[in-house]
Amino acid sequence: MNYFSYFSEIEDTFIRRRGKHLLLSPIDWALIESWKVRGVPLHVALRGIEHAFDSYESKKRKRSVKSLLYCQEEVEAQYAEWLESRVGAAPDNEEIASADEKSPFPRDVVVDYLSRSHDQLTQAYGNLKLHESDLAIAVARAIKLHAEITKDYETASAPDPRKLEESLSGIDRGLDAAVQTASAGVEKERLTAEIDGQLKPYKRQMAKETYTQTHENLLRKRLRDHYGVPRLSLFYL
Repeated sequence: MNYFSYFSEIEDTFIRRRGKHLLLSPIDWALIESWKVRGVPLHVALRGIEHAFDSYESKKRKRSVKSLLYCQEEVEAQYAEWLESRVGAAPDNEEIASADEKSPFPRDVVVDYLSRSHDQLTQAYGNLKLHESDLAIAVARAIKLHAEITKDYETASAPDPRKLEESLSGIDRGLDAAVQTASAGVEKERLTAEIDGQLKPYKRQMAKETYTQTHENLLRKRLRDHYGVPRLSLFYL
């Protein structure tokens, strides 16, 4: 990731999670620069921001998040844990075997899954780059970030599938937003109508919130399938 990408990825993630456009302040930019200079990996900073907003939303606070400073503590915590995971990086076979015994996700299985996901993202980019320029750019950014996360997981002395899932889910959220933007128009209306018909027999039996969430989940899935953009979560491993 070059210097500009580091700043823009953090800015885009903060704005996306906040839910409305808000220009970052000079203090926010200085904070990002401090993370960059100290060597905080981009995927660690993004995971911290995502985690901070997840915590904020779970508590349903009345005051909105107005500054990236709100995420600083979580980013610092994630960075400290990342540094600890790097102690003795590039482990030998015995260390890998020991770590795998404690994890429900063997390292080689996860690495193979990440490799397949990378190939699927690359194929999606190849199909989109001539037709959906904005979405293609989003997929290209996802490919770079996914590669960074994969390398980090492969070389960690104590890889954490939970943190990997948080990072992958963050990329998925960004891709969902990009797909939603690209699909505005006739295609989205067509898929929405199909899902309305699919759920109609069950609508009366479902709570309003459950119906809305189910509808949104199905629409996200159909849109991702339509554009050939894979889902990256370990749920699909």
